Amino acid sequence: MTDKVLNVQDLTMHYTTRSGEVSAVNDVTFSLERGQSMGLVGESGCGKTSIAISLLKLLPDNAEFKGGHIYLNDKDIVPLKEEEMRKLRWNKISMVFQAAMNALNPVYKVGDQIIEAMEEHNEIQTNQEARERVAYLFELVGLQPKLMDQFPHEYSGGMRQRAVIAMALSCSPDIIIADEPTTALDVIVQDSLLREMIELQEQLNMSMIYISHDIAVIAEVTERIGVMYAGRLAEFASAVEIFKHPLHPYTYGLMSAFPSIVGPKRELTTLPGEPPDLISPPSGCRFHPRCPYATEICSEQVPEFKDMDDKHFVACWHPLEGD
Repeated sequence: MTDKVLNVQDLTMHYTTRSGEVSAVNDVTFSLERGQSMGLVGESGCGKTSIAISLLKLLPDNAEFKGGHIYLNDKDIVPLKEEEMRKLRWNKISMVFQAAMNALNPVYKVGDQIIEAMEEHNEIQTNQEARERVAYLFELVGLQPKLMDQFPHEYSGGMRQRAVIAMALSCSPDIIIADEPTTALDVIVQDSLLREMIELQEQLNMSMIYISHDIAVIAEVTERIGVMYAGRLAEFASAVEIFKHPLHPYTYGLMSAFPSIVGPKRELTTLPGEPPDLISPPSGCRFHPRCPYATEICSEQVPEFKDMDDKHFVACWHPLEGD
């Protein structure tokens, strides 16, 4: 039996800028079971990474929670102070950051950086035990243990990404968030890394959240997918349902924008217009200015995020036919 390790309810987080308040995350609700993987996809600026840093409470100074709850193992972390949150980061929830080279300090050996993470977030063992732990983690992610004494610039892109994954695993968290984990890697290394991450998840019974703009990559490694648009979840369902029966016009637009290797040739279509300015987002459904099915109610009222059938959630006044 699985149980919920993460339960996000009506999460709202805004940034304050000189131009105004940016509604980056609005009324987002989803849950994650132990050992389950899910993905968050959408265009750049839709709020994917903002959700990730909200879950870790690594918000910049100009960010503020406006409402909602984040239950991590049934404990609401939103009201926690920084001192309390530090005890949970890396021990309960950790993150593989998008730019692997930027996530590693160039003047410290990679192994020492992972040991430092364990010192900061865990009850540190002796230095010998810590090095043995790093060696174990390196083998786990496909790196030779002797590489722990090298510097980041001596690693290839794929090796650096594996090292960052090892760092995220260092304190045995329940959840790992992977933000664009294969960015800037060639397709061969990308495929190898994703397969290894799937094996790690199954081996360690971890929960994973993958963040990407590439829905095809996400579908390869996750059981459920959340499609985001302009700070809101537009659709949330199993990866199979998202691909076979998208209900939201935006999801359908994403699916129509890349080619398929099966079936007859078809002309690719793109969504007209651009994502909205989140300082002054559209009223009602935020997708309505670009939606071919929009009616008057779409511009006036925010659609309810509801379960259409068998945990297939969608926020749309005119969901597409599911067959």
